[in-house]
Amino acid sequence: MSPRTPGAELPEHPDWLWRTPEPKRSYDVVIVGGGGHGLATAHYLAKNHGITNVAVLEKGWLAGGNMARNTTIIRSNYLWDESAGIYEHALKLWEGLAEELDYPILFSQRGVLNLAHSLQDVRDSVRRVEANRLNGVDAEWLDADGVKDVCPIVNTSPDVRYPVLGATYQPRAGIAKHDHVAWGLARSADAAGIDIIQNCEVTGLEVVGNRVVGVRTNLGPIAAGKVALCSAGHTSVLAAMAGIELPLQSHPLQALVSELLEPVHPTVVMSNAVHVYVSQAHKGELVMGAGIDAYNSYTQRGAFHIIEEQMAAALELFPVFARAHVLRTWGGIVDVSPDASPIIGLTPVDNLYLNCGWGTGGFKATPGVGWVYAHTIAHDTPHALNAPFSLDRFTTGALVDEHGAAAVAH
Repeated sequence: MSPRTPGAELPEHPDWLWRTPEPKRSYDVVIVGGGGHGLATAHYLAKNHGITNVAVLEKGWLAGGNMARNTTIIRSNYLWDESAGIYEHALKLWEGLAEELDYPILFSQRGVLNLAHSLQDVRDSVRRVEANRLNGVDAEWLDADGVKDVCPIVNTSPDVRYPVLGATYQPRAGIAKHDHVAWGLARSADAAGIDIIQNCEVTGLEVVGNRVVGVRTNLGPIAAGKVALCSAGHTSVLAAMAGIELPLQSHPLQALVSELLEPVHPTVVMSNAVHVYVSQAHKGELVMGAGIDAYNSYTQRGAFHIIEEQMAAALELFPVFARAHVLRTWGGIVDVSPDASPIIGLTPVDNLYLNCGWGTGGFKATPGVGWVYAHTIAHDTPHALNAPFSLDRFTTGALVDEHGAAAVAH
């Protein structure tokens, strides 16, 4: 590792921020998955609970999965109390995370508009605004003129296929730089003595009786007092190694960025009817996404027709971008549960824990889920905020049904 020169610009690949240790043969906690959620869990295990004999195992490179393959939108304006609780907790942590990590995560609270294009959209949106206010989440209902005030480049003409009738608006929402978030969390965890081990693929779980006692990896066996699964679309594959069948489907989710443009888009705009969401990154690219590909897959790519539909939808809302060029596209692997809400908590196997099922909403939850997952692991009991998201809700029927409840579910 090379020392940082005071006042120097941060390098693009900051290998000096964390060690590259050889795995020890035993840890108190092994976290499987070195993305945002795994790194946040490690950070809060150390910060909140003093647990530092921890390894974060990543089969590829640090934060190279969904953490590097998302559209970085952060918001908390979900309909149901349970969802609003965990996402609002995350948003409050986001607001102080740069100072907490002493690292620039480029959190920009530029607000999020969720557009309404029909009378039913309007009814659902107003209902969500009122539900948000009851839960202490900042939310407003704007008419078409109000939408134009917040984002002048949105096409609010009544003479289009999907006229904008209004929108919900959350002023505190925004975006952050995903790489910087991962680097800041990794730096903090490493400084606490936690081992971050890249290119370490978990190939099996060691279960004795009904208790997990370690993992098998391509670098050899590692004993563990507790094992925390945190691998997004591959979590169901890992859980199956312990005989647990999870109610998850994994799908590709595509996104794209444009060429660099001058700053013209001041907020984040989302539309479920037109089905696209658009923001502008710090460097100037337009960042666009839509829904998941319909088929199940573990590939990090998707079908071309989704890109075509994204482009058509974006031009419905933003004719000003008609001459912009696509720079690159990518795909992530999202795990979707039956009620479109996450699964966070205990499993039928002792000392084995789950954090999965976030679908397309995982990035925004990063610090919040790290906080509650660390609590769950440390105390072997759920935090109040993740208790409603237990695995057994699919047998009790106490679902948290967020399908369509928050416009586009990203």
